[in-house]
Amino acid sequence: MIEILKNKMTPESILTAGFGVEREGLRVTPQGRLALTPHPPIFGDKLKNPYITTDFSESQIELVTPVFYSVDETYDFLEALTDIVIGEIGVNNELFWPYSMPCSIPDDNQIPIASYQGEEGKKARAYREKLMVKYGGKRQLISGIHYNFSFGEEFLTTIWQELGTQESYKDFKDRIYLKVLRNFLRYRWLIIYLMGCTPGLHNSYIEECLQCMGDCGNETYLSPGGTSARNGSCSGYKNEIDLYPDYSSIKDYIRSINEFVERGDISEAKELYAQIRLKPKDYKNVLDSLAAEGIQYLEIRTIDLNVFDKCGIAKIDLDFMNIFMLFLLLEGEEFFDTWQQEALINEVAVAEHGLEPDLELLDHRHWTLKSAWAEDILEKVAEVNEYLDLKQDRCIKEMQNRVRQPETTYAHRLKLLMQQKGCLDANLEMAKAYKKQSDADHYRLKGFENWEMSTQVLIKEALTRGIKVIPMDASDNIVRLEKDGRREYVKQATKTSADNYVTPLLMENKVVTKKILQENGLPVPDGEEYFSFMEAKQKLTKYVGNKVVIKPKSTNFGLGICIFDQGGTLEELLEGARIAFEHDNTILIEDYIPGLEYRFLTMGDEVVAVLHRRPANVVGDGVSTIQQLIDEKNKHPYRGDGHTSPLKKIELDDQAQMFLKKQGLSNQSIPAKGKMVLLRGNSNISTGGDSVDFTDQMHPYFSEIALKAARAFGAKFCGIDIILEDYRNPDSNYGIIELNFNPMIVMHAYPYEGQERRLGYNILKTIGLVD
Repeated sequence: MIEILKNKMTPESILTAGFGVEREGLRVTPQGRLALTPHPPIFGDKLKNPYITTDFSESQIELVTPVFYSVDETYDFLEALTDIVIGEIGVNNELFWPYSMPCSIPDDNQIPIASYQGEEGKKARAYREKLMVKYGGKRQLISGIHYNFSFGEEFLTTIWQELGTQESYKDFKDRIYLKVLRNFLRYRWLIIYLMGCTPGLHNSYIEECLQCMGDCGNETYLSPGGTSARNGSCSGYKNEIDLYPDYSSIKDYIRSINEFVERGDISEAKELYAQIRLKPKDYKNVLDSLAAEGIQYLEIRTIDLNVFDKCGIAKIDLDFMNIFMLFLLLEGEEFFDTWQQEALINEVAVAEHGLEPDLELLDHRHWTLKSAWAEDILEKVAEVNEYLDLKQDRCIKEMQNRVRQPETTYAHRLKLLMQQKGCLDANLEMAKAYKKQSDADHYRLKGFENWEMSTQVLIKEALTRGIKVIPMDASDNIVRLEKDGRREYVKQATKTSADNYVTPLLMENKVVTKKILQENGLPVPDGEEYFSFMEAKQKLTKYVGNKVVIKPKSTNFGLGICIFDQGGTLEELLEGARIAFEHDNTILIEDYIPGLEYRFLTMGDEVVAVLHRRPANVVGDGVSTIQQLIDEKNKHPYRGDGHTSPLKKIELDDQAQMFLKKQGLSNQSIPAKGKMVLLRGNSNISTGGDSVDFTDQMHPYFSEIALKAARAFGAKFCGIDIILEDYRNPDSNYGIIELNFNPMIVMHAYPYEGQERRLGYNILKTIGLVD
């Protein structure tokens, strides 16, 4: 088989497989006690949210990635979900417990079993109530990583066709996956050693399990040489008796499971707590679906949560699992009656004594040194990697290092921390660090960093609320959203089916916009338009000394705008016209309206946010030049290119240089301490301005004006720019200077100053995907 791969496939196609990760975790208080609050309602119906749900308890969150075909995509999406959960539960001052074994937990009768809606929900609840009686609640709170794997279709079909077998493709796939499963069971002890990360227990866990470990104080019990209490004989979550299904064929497997059910060993197929499971197409009818459609993928349940990684599993471990699955397919097999019993003995031995240097395991009925056997297996993996040129040296060397230096394993490292700080404090420290990390980067959605920020806001909200997100085109920022059988396509966050086609066409023409506003009794600045620089040269003389604004007719983001709030010379006005003509073949000159500019954001029939956009500026310290102050201000984490960050970095272009010159300044001037120097006349965020939230302070009169303007165009999504002298006084002078059909929402979502606004929700509400 390896020769087929070598001769018929590229290394990239060999490693292309279907990956998915399910990550369980407990919500805890800042003191490390189990949070007894309900599952956060923002995540919606537990049975319908495809990304964030619960497991056994209301307190136990489960994150589920879709299937991806690269490790990087899988990990990035898992990180996005992890950040979402950390952020949402943090609102209630809760933390995401990073450890597989439970935190400080109460008695069973206080552990909140997950509740669900509808008839399906009643069945899910009843099943969990039976588990509580049978296994106890404390074991049910154990969390871990479920690693879902399927070989790529090209991979499987190539082998099937090249082998020329007479069996059907379905039977061939079943045979492939069954072999991988059997070999995984044989070698699962190695994964427990390499990725085990549960060396101890908190003293609120089951008493009989605590007695199997040593009391090291700080409410903590540790296993001297153990790697994974979660996979051990006492502490772990296992069936009441050891069960050994027949994995010879799908037919034999189904027969053996039915026998377990008939004997009362388990109530149904999903109660078989195996280290690896065969997964069907229809989850509701596991055995029938396996018989009819065959094995769809394998679910590996061996891996502990890695407390040293925010996501619970390191990317390098996912890389290794990929090539390890390939090794399991290519590795030969030796059958004997008790091979499964032998594999279980090795599992428990490594879980409870894996860090002991002289540990021996059973290898085909013969005792062998664990470290030597591990080296041998990893050498075989390395040979596969080298022969097929898979370039996975890094992850293989990392695993070899963990074998040669046990002190580098997760279990050993965590054991040292728990000895020093105790189970609660060691893991709480990790949880708090991950919260701090997520909070600092909360505006950036992992895996979608190259999408514009407004679209990231929408995607994040959709994922949070369980609305399925299908990226369509990253370069054009188009996504498809799905919920309850309904589909909505959205471009750049606010271009949706809610608005008609003519609305943006009208708004992008500033002359037409002014006429429509005037027709609706709304004040706009007087002015005129020029169609050539020659025309501007002839007519601008009458505006010399007047307070005016010169801007392109049809651009957004403040491009090409020059403001002369103190009047301008003919030379300055002509320079403003030249700059405007660089962005459009028609320009406007308008009266300057005194006051401050505010952006009103409307969605549906409400103003959802108001923002004052302070022009690009710096505040002097009495020492630094304007250029140095700009460089320092540009280091703010919110500032970037303006599409993948909430704020734009300040640039001293021609317009800014001219604006400074009018103030008698240059980029080398040193402002006095505390003096604010404006760098531009226009206040757009896209030209380096500061965003200051005014939603709650703005007088409702002006919000009604903004709504009236949006309604004049039939716009469901609209940004209305209004100049106001006094935002608190409804009698204040004001004027509408611009409407935007695709308003930037990120500046409202993550303002430079003031309250952040949850605008992803408002978008989903406007297009009817949430109430």
